[in-house]
Amino acid sequence: MYPRINLEALDAESAAAAAVADLGAANCSAADGAFFASVPKTTTIYILRHGQSVGNAAMTFQGRLDYPLDEKGNSQAAIVAAWFKDKSVDAVVASPLSRAATTAATIVQACGLEVQSCDALAEVDVGLFSGMSVDQACAQYPEIYGRFTYTSWDAVPGAEHSSRMYYRAMRSWARMRTLAEQGARSIVCVSHGGLIQFLIRSTFGARTWLPLFPTGNCGISAFEIEPTQAGKPAFVQWKTLNFQVPVP
Repeated sequence: MYPRINLEALDAESAAAAAVADLGAANCSAADGAFFASVPKTTTIYILRHGQSVGNAAMTFQGRLDYPLDEKGNSQAAIVAAWFKDKSVDAVVASPLSRAATTAATIVQACGLEVQSCDALAEVDVGLFSGMSVDQACAQYPEIYGRFTYTSWDAVPGAEHSSRMYYRAMRSWARMRTLAEQGARSIVCVSHGGLIQFLIRSTFGARTWLPLFPTGNCGISAFEIEPTQAGKPAFVQWKTLNFQVPVP
C-alpha cells in the first residue's frame, strides 16, 4: 500500500466552509466572468491531469494514496512537457501528490520554471474505497457501489463530499486568478480527475458530480479569460477539453 498524503488543515477548512455554505476566500458563487473581472489581460489557464500512475494502470481508487507515475505516465509527462515548451508558460501550479508533482516537475524542466504547490488541487479523498480496485469495491460493498454509480463519491462513507470539492475548486481558481492579476498570461495547473471535474463544473456553477467530463491522463483543458471593460465581467470560455497531445 502506498502512503496516504494527509492534508488536515485543508480538509478542516473545506469541511467548515461547506457546512455553512460559505465559499470563503473564493468569495464568489462560480468561477465565471464576474469572478475573473479583475484579470487585466487575456490569460489562458491549462488544466492538466497527471500522467498515468501505478494506481491508474491497476484500476485502483487512489484518492489521497500517493501512487507514483508508471513508465507510461512518465512518457506522457515528457510528451506534454514538450508541447508546453513553446506556449510561453509563466507559472505551473500543482497538487502535492507525487503523480501530479512529478508531471509538473517534468513541465517546469522544459519551461525553465519552478513548481508552485497547491494543496487545494489534491485528489478527492475516496474514503472507504481507498486502495481498492473497482472489482473489489463492487464485490465487498455492493450496495454502496450501486449508489456510487449514480451519485459518485457522495455515496461512499468517508469520501469527500461534493460541497467540499466545489469549495476547493473555487479556492484553486482564486490562486490562479491571483497569478493572472500579478501578470501571468499562461498558467499550467496540474491536478487529478476528481478535482478537475469541479474545476470545470465550478465555471458553470454546477455543484454535483454528474454528468462527468472526460479527463484522460495528461488530458489538457484550456480555459481562456479575456477582459471586456474595466470593472465588468470578463469573457470566459473553454477552448478545449481533454485534448491529448499526439504521440510523436
